[in-house]
Amino acid sequence: RTRPSLLEYLSYLLNFMSIIAGPCSNYKDYIAFIEGRHVHIKLLEVNWKQKGYDRLPDPSPTGAVMYKLCITLASLILFLTLTKNFPMAYIIDNEFLDKTPFLSRLGYLYVVTQAAKPKYYFAWTLADAVNNAAGYGFSGVDERGTFRWDLLSNLNIWNIETATSFKMYIENWNIQTAAWLKCVCYDRAPRYPTALTFILSALWHGIYPGYYFTFLTGILITLAARAIRKNCRHYFLLSMPLKVAYDVVTWVVTQLAVCYTVAPFVMLAVEPTVKFYK
Repeated sequence: RTRPSLLEYLSYLLNFMSIIAGPCSNYKDYIAFIEGRHVHIKLLEVNWKQKGYDRLPDPSPTGAVMYKLCITLASLILFLTLTKNFPMAYIIDNEFLDKTPFLSRLGYLYVVTQAAKPKYYFAWTLADAVNNAAGYGFSGVDERGTFRWDLLSNLNIWNIETATSFKMYIENWNIQTAAWLKCVCYDRAPRYPTALTFILSALWHGIYPGYYFTFLTGILITLAARAIRKNCRHYFLLSMPLKVAYDVVTWVVTQLAVCYTVAPFVMLAVEPTVKFYK
């Protein structure tokens, strides 16, 4: 509500915890952290007397930091082993295309896309852990009374890997940047907010053609997924077996749609992308 001073503004933009890999942070949360009010504000949202406390607890980030460091280590090991064995370039290799059946190619596409993910899991989880280690990222208390340190988390790996809709997938991937895009574009766009937000995201990523193939495809996939879900999902909620079958099918379709959409993002150039599409 008040304009930040130059020092506050530069502190927010250039803070050492997130200048290299993020995550993008809300200015209000950041200033509350710098002024020492960040944790206190979140704790005041809970009635501690009702829980038997006579004063506010002092949540420690140690557990959250150790857990996230374990994820970064696992992600690093997976990336160094999987990427070497399953390179994305192989899906456009002439011999592979000539000799491999279509369904096997789809299966391999899923595998190579999975192999490309751990580097993002590594970078974003490590960046989150760095902020937590500095005491930033406390988001409150969940319904079980557990302290949460996910205010700046950039991804939810479980929700990504089990996503049954394109919307669910992108909502759990690069979360802080998605929140920024929603704020500066989606909520402000007078028309076509979905398309404009995807286009802005492509521009934000850079000038490689692969980014534009991915995000323009993402517009079509999002609109199609939204239409199918709206028109078909309610038919499969009548019984548990139908619901389970729907979830299995939509999981497979979502994962393959994501693989198809993001392959150009990894390959970057026009020629391999067009070959992949063919």
